[in-house]
Amino acid sequence: MHDFLIVGAGMSGLVAAERLCGGLGKRCLMVDTRDHIGGNCYDYHDRAGVRVHKYGPHYFRTNSPKIVEYLSRFTDWHPVEYKIKSWADGRYWNFPINLNTFEQLIGRSSTSEEMEEWLETHRVPIENPKNSEEVILAQVGHELYEKFFLGYTQKQWKRHPRELDASVCGRIPIRTNRDDRYLKEDFQALPKEGYTAMFERMVEACGDRLENGGWRMADGGVKRISVDPASAITHSPSDGPPSFFQPAMQVNYPNDHDFTRIVEIKHATGQQTPNTTIVREYPEDFGPGKEPYYPVPTDASKALYQQYKALADAERDVTFIGRLATYRYYNMDQVVGMALRAAERLESLRD
Repeated sequence: MHDFLIVGAGMSGLVAAERLCGGLGKRCLMVDTRDHIGGNCYDYHDRAGVRVHKYGPHYFRTNSPKIVEYLSRFTDWHPVEYKIKSWADGRYWNFPINLNTFEQLIGRSSTSEEMEEWLETHRVPIENPKNSEEVILAQVGHELYEKFFLGYTQKQWKRHPRELDASVCGRIPIRTNRDDRYLKEDFQALPKEGYTAMFERMVEACGDRLENGGWRMADGGVKRISVDPASAITHSPSDGPPSFFQPAMQVNYPNDHDFTRIVEIKHATGQQTPNTTIVREYPEDFGPGKEPYYPVPTDASKALYQQYKALADAERDVTFIGRLATYRYYNMDQVVGMALRAAERLESLRD
């Protein structure tokens, strides 16, 4: 007998399972179509010994001490400031846009005051931006929008920025100082031994109260899978210090090539190995045999989701949590918080 069925062994499901089983003593059955836990956050060591994120990079960050405290029960942390570049016009640019980017644009040293004046003369006066195109034009104007945002967004989402909710591009900061971090949250780090190791400890905390109903375990841990040679290139010098393929963890390609970006996660994990692995990301539409990754926040998709939500709300004893289940573009810390709140609510309902 089980108190709860948890469908999906991703971050949402695992946090909920740990709280319900390990924290509240309930019995849960967890199922997943994949052969590993962790969902899209799953990481592993490839044949060159490099830890990679199989389903794209996951940059953990938060402003919530409660979330950090909870996850710290299952992992130590490797602090990191996520840095990315953008490749345009035959060169690397600092990105997100900041004073360093502006100096690259004008070809000389500058100041925050001069950059602010330049932006003021180039911004498009849009009082209440309604989509991703308008939100960027209102901040930086046409030149920087077309250099860094337009092509990337069209490739990534297969939608023009004016078709996407303002939150898609609006989440990317624009700065007039020299802060070139990709993210702004106070706590920025990766699990020291990887996400999968953190998730394995969550499962261990559940003990025999969590039944594995749908992922396969091997050799006392999560099954490792080899890197797909079609999507990654491994560079393995014979010896020497840590080697890198590119100057930053992530390089965006907004205007050149079919791929959207190249990720070299070793910049962030801090692994001391002469080997390195890069992953080129090619966007694809969701369809048969393909994994869903991101909700696409358009007016049409929001309207369709509301129809599903009406059906979901009519279900008894069913709770939907996580990015895809709620069709919202959540960060990982938000997903953890949602799962913690859901577990508390479910416990009160069971009583």
